[in-house]
Amino acid sequence: MKKIFVINGGQNFAHSGGAYNKTVATVTEDFFVNNPNFELKVTHIDDGYNPAAEVEKFIWADVVVYHTPVWWFQVPFGLKKYIDEVFTAGHKKGMYNSDGRHAATPLVGYGTGGALHGRQYMITTSWNAPETAFTLPGEFFDEKSVDEGIMFGFHRMNAFTGMEPLPSFHFHDVEKNPQVERDMELYRQHLETIFTDSTVII
Repeated sequence: MKKIFVINGGQNFAHSGGAYNKTVATVTEDFFVNNPNFELKVTHIDDGYNPAAEVEKFIWADVVVYHTPVWWFQVPFGLKKYIDEVFTAGHKKGMYNSDGRHAATPLVGYGTGGALHGRQYMITTSWNAPETAFTLPGEFFDEKSVDEGIMFGFHRMNAFTGMEPLPSFHFHDVEKNPQVERDMELYRQHLETIFTDSTVII
């Protein structure tokens, strides 16, 4: 039985009520709850959390699933605060031991001190930007994908702990041209592919 930890980084702030990522998180939860091969724990960051308890969830999980909107080309401040608090609490407590370097060889080995080896993670993001902003020549993101561009640092953060990535899923144009039913069906298909194909998941 695979143990899944879902983190919903959606946030109620300004014009955002966090509803879209709550919908995504609900689809995710339903998928795992209705499959007897999985055990599930969930954190909705806006509901509050205890950093030490969150560290234990990371250690417990086989797969961590992050849901986050992207605000001003970064994760929301609530999710960033969660990361800062929880990852700091996880230092030498099962998430990572050091930056991986040794005094005798300080120029090499950075990022190899993680303690979550054998775990995987998956990211979903939601954007006002259309997908074409990432793919068309001359458009805003210079043909760089979400994962190699804006979310590059987020991926390296997880690599620092020793976790390996599963294929991401990104929701686009969710404010001006929302296609919620279509996108949730595509996302369910993504979950089916990732979590029922033994060639993809550990």
